[in-house]
Amino acid sequence: MITVLSNSTISATIKHLGAELISLKNSLNKEYIWEGNPVFWGKHSPVLFPIVGALQNDTYSYKDKEHSLSRHGFAREMEFKLVSSSSESATFSIESNLKTLEVFPFQFEFQIIYTLTASTIKIAYKVINRNDSELFFSVGAHPAIALSENFENYAIAFEKPEILNHYLLENNLISNKTKQIDVTTNPLDLNYELFKNDALIFKQLASKSITILEDERPYVKVCFNDFPSLGIWTVDKAPFLCIEPWLGYADTINNSGQLDKKEGIIKLNSRAKFLAQFSIEIL
Repeated sequence: MITVLSNSTISATIKHLGAELISLKNSLNKEYIWEGNPVFWGKHSPVLFPIVGALQNDTYSYKDKEHSLSRHGFAREMEFKLVSSSSESATFSIESNLKTLEVFPFQFEFQIIYTLTASTIKIAYKVINRNDSELFFSVGAHPAIALSENFENYAIAFEKPEILNHYLLENNLISNKTKQIDVTTNPLDLNYELFKNDALIFKQLASKSITILEDERPYVKVCFNDFPSLGIWTVDKAPFLCIEPWLGYADTINNSGQLDKKEGIIKLNSRAKFLAQFSIEIL
């Protein structure tokens, strides 16, 4: 099933499986979300919950019990319920069940709220803790922006001056090694060589928005005020770029394996609610 939102400027299509944004078009019917061709990558904009990235050996422990959880968690593979909708907004929800409790021992509700405003789609993540104890989780976005021209015709402009020091991955885990992108100007011109070692992972940035430029002209802006960490990713020869706001990230190679001590993890108090939002603006 799908839900379509629209206003006079843009339209968005959300697939109920994973509550995944699969299309974002302007009034001229130009597509801004990657088509999901599995030759390169078979997704569009999956949500990452209740973890971001990979766990060491795909396992973690909580209260002395070990659990298995695959990379990026299970929400992207679950069918969401459409809770409410209008022409310009829709709220989707999943709740804990017997299957999720086997791998994630917490009672929760997880909502994704999409709202169109002019040429912007706002995407909010709401987590409700239904336990009488703390809930530990991470959440992140993975939108793939479609690029219709040659990859080298694009650049990314950071909101603020940055030292682009990113963490390197080792077996899908975050190592202690960093690499600085040799750039003296902002924006940063794109090329596939930047991604030869997988995603660019920034635990923290001064910027809270990134603008993709096409032939030096503003193309798409992603704002992520509520998200301290960011991943930027593509694959060789693929016509898309993922701008990924994260609250949390993959295990570090020195991680203890205990969920409540995981670097970047969010602790949500008993019966509390959590809300974070980012946006994608067509320019």
